[in-house]
Amino acid sequence: MAEHTSPAPTRSAPEARQFDFWLGRWEVTWGEGKRASNHIQAILNGCVILEEFDGAQEAALKGMSVSAYNPKRRCWQQTWVDDAGNYWAFIGGFQDGQMVLAADDVTAEGKPIKLRMVWYNIAADELDWNWEKSEDAGQTWAVLWQLHYTRRK
Repeated sequence: MAEHTSPAPTRSAPEARQFDFWLGRWEVTWGEGKRASNHIQAILNGCVILEEFDGAQEAALKGMSVSAYNPKRRCWQQTWVDDAGNYWAFIGGFQDGQMVLAADDVTAEGKPIKLRMVWYNIAADELDWNWEKSEDAGQTWAVLWQLHYTRRK
């Protein structure tokens, strides 16, 4: 049997560091005073970004994601799961100062849609994040949920 070897994981490529802005403990706000917490950390030798979202009472949603830069595909990939039974596999990257990850999905009626997450207005201690939907194959996007992140000190 042939031995399979692959290069050791590395975060030395600049693209593999593009999600570092998100690392840390965050207070998340939206709407009229709604709050949640989000803890983002690098795991597995720094090659994977683990997110733990706790919407507590406000969103009645707890979820987690794992994200990794795939050097073979030259993109970021993220898997999200939550206590509402949702599962999505996102793909995308960082460009023009924004991280954008998108996934294909279907409505309850079976109609194909696209979903995406957009991190923007990225600063050292705050950023904005949108959850968006497109019903026309990505021609136009509607914001479903807009969050503001503030880094916890």
